[in-house]
Amino acid sequence: MNNISVVNILILFLWCILSVKSDEYHPSGSEWKTRRSARAVNNNEMLADYWNFDAQHRLLHQLSIRPNHNIAKNVILFLGDGMSVSTLAASRMYLGQLQNQSGEEARLFFEDFPYTGLAKTYCVDKQVADSACTATAYLSGVKANYGTLGVSAAVKRFNCSSSEDPANQVDSLAVWAQKAGKGTGIVTTARVTHASPAGVYAHTANRDWECDADVQKSKENPKMCEDIASQLIHNDPGRNLKVIMGGGRSKFLPKGMKDEEGKMGQRVDGVNLIHEWIVQKKRRTAAYVSDRESLSRVDYNSTDYLLGLFAADHMDYSLEADHEVQPSLAEMTAAAIELLSKERRGYFLFVEGARIDMAHHKAKAHLALDETVQFADAVRIATEITNPKDTLIVVTSDHSHTMTISGYSDRGNSIIGLNTQKSNIDNLPYTTLMYANGPGANSTRMNNADLTNANVTSNTGYVYPGSVPLKDETHGGDDVAVFANGPWAHLFVGLYEQNLIPHAIAYASCCGDGLTACKRRSATYQRRKH
Repeated sequence: MNNISVVNILILFLWCILSVKSDEYHPSGSEWKTRRSARAVNNNEMLADYWNFDAQHRLLHQLSIRPNHNIAKNVILFLGDGMSVSTLAASRMYLGQLQNQSGEEARLFFEDFPYTGLAKTYCVDKQVADSACTATAYLSGVKANYGTLGVSAAVKRFNCSSSEDPANQVDSLAVWAQKAGKGTGIVTTARVTHASPAGVYAHTANRDWECDADVQKSKENPKMCEDIASQLIHNDPGRNLKVIMGGGRSKFLPKGMKDEEGKMGQRVDGVNLIHEWIVQKKRRTAAYVSDRESLSRVDYNSTDYLLGLFAADHMDYSLEADHEVQPSLAEMTAAAIELLSKERRGYFLFVEGARIDMAHHKAKAHLALDETVQFADAVRIATEITNPKDTLIVVTSDHSHTMTISGYSDRGNSIIGLNTQKSNIDNLPYTTLMYANGPGANSTRMNNADLTNANVTSNTGYVYPGSVPLKDETHGGDDVAVFANGPWAHLFVGLYEQNLIPHAIAYASCCGDGLTACKRRSATYQRRKH
């Protein structure tokens, strides 16, 4: 064998070793400096039998599921604002790690619902949606333009006159439910006039017109373009809602008037809409509450209407809130269900975990994950105090965000912390969670600073790295997950347009003018009769 052949064989041998060790796209990690994993993995997972048994157990569970064809007397639509699929994955890891597990194997409560689908979220005029056009889709069954609420795509954003045309206004599930004699309500951790809850009751060309001062800022006439807070108190279906809970007192009070916390109102018309709501309900038993204690004192047996405004602006993040003052989303949800459960013909309740989205916009992933866990707890409470035989619970999101779970971090590593592996370019650590854009683009990591000693996991307000610098991180255009349990939950499987959701809910609960389970049963009965 000549020298050239020996060299070629040695080169081939070395190449084979390196190929086994790593490849360009799937590094083994051995060539990277790794950090110690935070939590140990279950030793049973090393055995094939563990995974085979787990899969067989899940298969038996799937085979045991039978569709529920009962009429949905009650419907609860849970909306995790901005709760992308990556947010779900990271949040379940966060939850598991809070429970001292490695995290990846954990499940959010609603992820065990028997039926799951995907909804497409784009607006009529935008690839990536906002919370207004999506609210119109999943509440009214009609896709709309970016920034508009309760109107068809014939209305462009800021076009007041077209939004006031009844021909361009679309009814929501709340209208359909009220016409069917059901009680209705909204619960949110945002201002109750914010885009998602406003989709239940408002018609407007601009989601930002929450009070008359906001309309004036756009150089529009509030008498021509009625603000969202006024619509809630004065118009159908808002004034007929049995439950309204969330933040946003400032949008209901006049300038110069302080609320319970000393915060000033914003209205320029001098009207106190909270007082008008109380007067409006004077012949009925109604309660207005402004903190957790007053909510706990409500006598639901003698209360027909409940207005709870727990903050001047949005309610606080759960990790930052004074829980003696502000009730949790789970507590508000339980209170709403207790009141609405008196309705003889049932109810429709909309519940929003709003601050998932707001934390993402500020690239504060830790807060976003915790808000998702709080949201899941509200779903758990609702499921436990209702009956799946007559209550349909649908859990979904309005749109995605740009947060990703990246790198090849070791199993059990803190999802909110630094990756267990460093960059193989600059040898610097990076966070597992990061954003495609937003305020984190100016973070220390993006400027090649060393994060080794950065206060990431213990700083709930840590701003995670991003790529494109923006004041606020944007939404993403991904599909969002839909989870369903109860009557006709099997309608929510597959991939579909977001506007299918209210039509499927209406079908299950026998509301609205379209096809319903009741009409179908009636038609079947008539055919059999003849």
